[in-house]
Amino acid sequence: MITDFDKITEECGVFGIYCDDEKKVVELSHLALFAMQHRGRVGAGIATTDSKTIHCYKDLGLVADVFTADVLKSIKSGKIAIGHVRNSSKAVVERFAAQPLVMRYMNGVMALANNGALVNGNDLRKELEHDGAMFQAGSDAETVAYLIARKRVQSGSLEKAVVEAMDQVQGAYSMVLLGRHKLIAVRDPRGMRPLSLGRIGENCWVVASETCVFDGIGAEFVRDVEPGEVIMINEDGLHSDRTHCGREKQALCIYEYVYFARPDSVINGKSVHEVRMEIGKLLAKEHPVEADIVCGVPDSGISAAIGYSQASGIPYGTALIKNKYISQAHIDKDNDELMEMALKVKLNVLEAIIRGKRVILIDDSIIKGMTAKYIISLLRKAGATEVHLRISSPPVFNTCYFGTTINDRGSLITSSMQVEQICEAVGADSLGFASVDGIHSVAGMGEIGICDACFTGNYPMQVEEREYFNKYDHKIGEEPKA
Repeated sequence: MITDFDKITEECGVFGIYCDDEKKVVELSHLALFAMQHRGRVGAGIATTDSKTIHCYKDLGLVADVFTADVLKSIKSGKIAIGHVRNSSKAVVERFAAQPLVMRYMNGVMALANNGALVNGNDLRKELEHDGAMFQAGSDAETVAYLIARKRVQSGSLEKAVVEAMDQVQGAYSMVLLGRHKLIAVRDPRGMRPLSLGRIGENCWVVASETCVFDGIGAEFVRDVEPGEVIMINEDGLHSDRTHCGREKQALCIYEYVYFARPDSVINGKSVHEVRMEIGKLLAKEHPVEADIVCGVPDSGISAAIGYSQASGIPYGTALIKNKYISQAHIDKDNDELMEMALKVKLNVLEAIIRGKRVILIDDSIIKGMTAKYIISLLRKAGATEVHLRISSPPVFNTCYFGTTINDRGSLITSSMQVEQICEAVGADSLGFASVDGIHSVAGMGEIGICDACFTGNYPMQVEEREYFNKYDHKIGEEPKA
């Protein structure tokens, strides 16, 4: 299974709602998943509660594929629901690994959906298995669910069990949990994954991975969920536990600004579109070049291309058209021939815009280099006289252990080539990456902590380099998370 082909992708988006108007809950959850489709194209799911039990429907595919009209009609509604969209770097994905996960335990039932990855997930899983736990999905979400269920037996409430479980969990996570009478949202103490709180009128609270979801469902943005905060919403209103707030230095993933988030989202008070434009301006300053037109690789390269154009004075133009209606095909990500065929379906070039022109091409990253090579070849075939590639992030050198698909350092083109060699390999006339210092200045490193470990190797917590083994995978070592 490939996710956005030769791109870094994040693994999930989460949504939660508590609303007195039960008729709106499923509909709004469905719309929210559409708004987060860019964060997960492999699977989708919605769990609801009628105060007696939890009902869940999930499957593989895009939101539109999973939730047909008949399926939506069959979902039992209530005041509370959570939803999830999922990506995966695995070659094979099973339906039971989709989320939300429903867990029945001694004190009741709960559902959980997670965005992120644990660095101590393997150790926690082994400990739980030693105590008799039996895993099916083998995911970090399942591990956390088991841990919370065990804590719940000894705790006075589900939210207290979540707070206690956070003492043992290390890594990046933004989670939503569904109890029979309450909605819980939690963000890890470093705030590595985004999570926002919104409101519709007086009696409807929503949480989501991105603020663009609120625009789509008519919600007002209230604030970001604080790093380390646990929010519980029930019939008595919203309650917050800040036991874990301020314990760790914040380390928001830099790629939320560079690539993951939709440009119309706001993260930690910063417009994603404006940050990307500023990165484009930074690129124009750090890597100027004479050209006739600036264009961006859709979608994340467009804002940076506009910024480059504004700073350089070189006109901006649309040269590439993206097919947005492609479901995740079961294509081996290591098969370059099939990957290239998939790219031909995904992207096309407007020949009339770039024929006879010197082109500056803005993209967000280079991983294997195959996408860049193919796009540059398209531009040359369409008549571009020069193609100058500019990347709105620094070179990626290191594995990510926190829930993105930067899995294997050896698969990165930077592991075997210098910048000049990469430039030649992808067929560009010149190549320039945004600097680490420049990215920090644009993203507000002084105001909020940023995780840039994939560029620098400076991980915000201790990680142990070892092969990730998941006995439920068809292949071993595909998704190292330590």
